[in-house]
Amino acid sequence: MAVPKRKTSKARRDSRRSANNNLTAPTLVECPQCHELKLPHAVCKKCGYYDGEKVIDMDKKDKKEA
Repeated sequence: MAVPKRKTSKARRDSRRSANNNLTAPTLVECPQCHELKLPHAVCKKCGYYDGEKVIDMDKKDKKEA
């Protein structure tokens, strides 16, 4: 059976365990049309604009859901 030859120090052990705890908040940018926060390089979920062009007609989408 494999047994460690030396004790693993607390610093080495903790730095190895900390590699999984580097979560960051998602980056958000302001939509130039409606000024809501949205993900970069994505269509705005509120107004349906992307790169200054209307991609999704949100009025039609709202009527379908209702």
